[in-house]
Amino acid sequence: MTHTASDLLAIADRTFIKNYRQQPVVLARGAGAELWDTDGRRFLDMTAGIAVCCLGHAHPELTRRLAEQLGRLTHVSNLYWNDQQILAAEAITRRSFADRVFFCNSGAEANEGAVKLVRRYQQVVTGQPERTTIVATHGSFHGRSVATVSLTGQPKYREGFGPLFGPVEFVPFADLVAARAALSKPTACAFIVEPIQAEGGIVVPPAGYLAGLREICDETGTLLVFDEVQTGTGRTGRWWGHEHDGVTPDVMTLAKGLGGGVPIGAVCATERAAAGLAAQAGGAVPHASTFGGNPLATAAAGAVLEIIERDGLLAQVTSLGEHLGAALDGLVQRHGHVALEARGRGLLRGLRVKENAAGVVARAREQGVLLSLAGADVVRFAPSYVVTTAQLDEAVATLGQALEA
Repeated sequence: MTHTASDLLAIADRTFIKNYRQQPVVLARGAGAELWDTDGRRFLDMTAGIAVCCLGHAHPELTRRLAEQLGRLTHVSNLYWNDQQILAAEAITRRSFADRVFFCNSGAEANEGAVKLVRRYQQVVTGQPERTTIVATHGSFHGRSVATVSLTGQPKYREGFGPLFGPVEFVPFADLVAARAALSKPTACAFIVEPIQAEGGIVVPPAGYLAGLREICDETGTLLVFDEVQTGTGRTGRWWGHEHDGVTPDVMTLAKGLGGGVPIGAVCATERAAAGLAAQAGGAVPHASTFGGNPLATAAAGAVLEIIERDGLLAQVTSLGEHLGAALDGLVQRHGHVALEARGRGLLRGLRVKENAAGVVARAREQGVLLSLAGADVVRFAPSYVVTTAQLDEAVATLGQALEA
């Protein structure tokens, strides 16, 4: 039986918990930066599953390697090692500052793991049980679990879920004076920050901010956590977003693009910081995940990292990002009454609009281009790394028409 989009939407309406506000499109297949719905309509995808499908849809080699892995081994749990998780951990550490990796299933789980790591590091490793306060920034987004929504500096995501995890102290993003004041308190544990605030509106910090945080954390004995769930795995033109600032954290969290569409998250840490999650003789396992590091997800991660490196996609992201950034600047010049500012780095870009950003996204979708929102007033571009300049030009032209409307 073949279902039309209207049939499927009717089924969804009566079966799903109504937490999402999905756009009225039922997608069925994709190739590269293009998608088709169940009625055969073609869409140009500038969202890539919210910065997830970095190699595009149905990438031939990633598809082949996943199919091969499905035919060998999918899951065994962490009661045992599997070859793919070991190789994926080595692939990450070889390309980053990190010495050790913990695998999980999502960005929220990665940030939860990071919070447990820094808390336990201070309490067990350094012997300072009073150091429990996590410092985060206004405008941030770190996940939807109780702990990570508590760290998210946007009140709208926290409403109705109290009492929340704490203590958490929020400071303004890109404010080193406020960061120093918070981290100098005797209860301060760690500082968590995104190298670019993604869901907060594609906000790039000024030069020196991340380096300043590194200096303050070193001075105060606190740990620095970079949430690279959206900026990592090449999204900004470097392997990791913090590399643009020439600084490294104690802990980095990954997800989204790491699996190219297969769910996976990771907590990456220096040898010193990783002691925060190390088991002690006779004690309970301090952190675990049944599905984390399963052979299928880690095979995907290994393949994604290899393909990005082999195909020179970091340089491609840089050049495509410059092209897209210039095109968005052009929209600001031509439509300055509604298009206020172009932002971003690499293929994580945003256009701040004067009003009704959701309406702009809806009009672009009606014309065949899928975009998303970052914050209330920013239209986000986060396409795959295999998008073409022609496709970017098509998307920007369509966005221009949506702005005119």
